[in-house]
Amino acid sequence: MPAESQQPAADRLDDDDYPAYTMGRAAELISSTPGFLRSLGEAGLITPKRSDGGHRRYSRRQLRTASRARELVDQGTPIEAACRIISLEDRLDEALRVNEELRAHEDPRGSSHGPSRGAPHGSSSGQKI
Repeated sequence: MPAESQQPAADRLDDDDYPAYTMGRAAELISSTPGFLRSLGEAGLITPKRSDGGHRRYSRRQLRTASRARELVDQGTPIEAACRIISLEDRLDEALRVNEELRAHEDPRGSSHGPSRGAPHGSSSGQKI
């Protein structure tokens, strides 16, 4: 973790990705066990950083993900399925974010309604191909 240690301390306080929590503290924060956190790592849902001594360190973002997995498992979802659900939720959130960005930057005179300018006669942007 040498690169993170060069980051000013004040910046690390607000960094959701800074690996600040030991495995024991992380497990305590999400009301779980170190074994549960290891199983999430083995399933590929979260990959904790390692300290110079090789100990796992977790970020707040990873703890939120682990907490969501804990909720699903507590509801009876197998851990592999919980990991897949969370992965799909993350992909959906990212797709919605990108879609919103694209809509925000869309030209208000765009060709989404009616015939497009410069298109051959009879063509329209709403026409299915």
